[in-house]
Amino acid sequence: MSASKAGSAAGRKPTPSSAKSFLPTGQLFPFFLVTGLFFLWAVPNNLNDVLIRQFMTSFALSRLQAGLVQFAFYLGYFVFAIPAAMLMRRSGYKTGFLTGLALFGTGAILFWPAAIVDRYSFFLIALFIVAAGLSFLETAANPFIAQFGPPETSERRLNFSQAFNPLGSIAGVLLGTVFIFSGIELTAPQIAHFKALGEYSAYLHSETMRVVHPYVVLGIIVWAWAIVIAFTRFPVLAGEGEQDNPQGHALPSPALLRHPNLLFAVIAQFLYVGAQVGTWSYFIPYVQQYAHQPEKTAGYLLTGTLAAFAIGRFVSAWLMRFIPPGRLMGVYSLCNVALVAIGVLAPGWIGLWAIFLTSFFMSVMYPTIFVFGIKDLGSNAKLGASLIVMAIVGGAVLTPLMGWIGETTGSGAVAYLVPLAAYVFVAWFSFRQPAGLLPVSAR
Repeated sequence: MSASKAGSAAGRKPTPSSAKSFLPTGQLFPFFLVTGLFFLWAVPNNLNDVLIRQFMTSFALSRLQAGLVQFAFYLGYFVFAIPAAMLMRRSGYKTGFLTGLALFGTGAILFWPAAIVDRYSFFLIALFIVAAGLSFLETAANPFIAQFGPPETSERRLNFSQAFNPLGSIAGVLLGTVFIFSGIELTAPQIAHFKALGEYSAYLHSETMRVVHPYVVLGIIVWAWAIVIAFTRFPVLAGEGEQDNPQGHALPSPALLRHPNLLFAVIAQFLYVGAQVGTWSYFIPYVQQYAHQPEKTAGYLLTGTLAAFAIGRFVSAWLMRFIPPGRLMGVYSLCNVALVAIGVLAPGWIGLWAIFLTSFFMSVMYPTIFVFGIKDLGSNAKLGASLIVMAIVGGAVLTPLMGWIGETTGSGAVAYLVPLAAYVFVAWFSFRQPAGLLPVSAR
């Protein structure tokens, strides 16, 4: 390069549009494919809320036993997050996407033989495999989107992609409500009558078989998405090919947790995911216990609360242009502390609508906690991301805890003290973030 050209380049200032660019030029299709994953993995996440109620019927389970659905599911996230990060450090994000989709699709199709065998434990194994795939996808997709463009717009970009996650959640609950719930809720005398006729086992098996078609169709779609990704060229982002970096670690180093924001993000994500999963998992039983509505009506109400979650994601992505994300998430967390308190203290229609509204305010939390956790980690972003994904095990821990509290106290409302406590910590984590990180529009 000549001296005149070098001087010209050095003196050139980036334009405001380039500084605030949302996506790299010409990379819309890979962005679309990865954003689609946020939709896809939300479907089984929220089908679980329907499965819990369905398995309570078809396998005659207690609330605590049915909570093992979430335990098996989020255990898969916990076990495979670090292997996912290690694989992607060696082979890149695209390999992580393909591995995750293969496991996801296989686990979903395994619902068919699990239903034929009619064993609850087989369903738990299939769910574990599905979650293993989702662990790869989340460990890959979140940092991929955050790094897929200028760092100044990483929070907005990830919140935009994450906004498609609640659309998948809505689709999952609608699929379950329409195709899995039969609408048949037998009374004790009817059950006794079926047993006397020797037909009760056949009825329970027919209820179990209702889960097959939604999961098999989902598995086919997932495999088709994997094929499209396999034949799509993806850009190489910063940090890929780190196996040649002598400073890189094959496994997450304890030194990573010396980054206070990463450590607190892991704790916040553990508590937040437990709060979210527990809130939705026991929303249908809450509606039935305190509003005395049938399961299909409860299912549609759950769909509505997920719609509020989706609206919250899009609204929050827009608000972050003007309000620092830490401050916004902190205010949202305090709103949820108040709403959950109403749900605990005033069970019934008032408490129901209060818990319903918490979904709007929880919408900002997962992606924002995620971005705060991996910010400034550089080449360790994937490993930091894997630790945050491992924190999703909060759904496996806090959901059965809520079930145990509900059974011990006889009150599904009291169990919501668990998410209330979680939101208190998230509020503290939020307000400790520097207010100067955003708004992007002010940069």
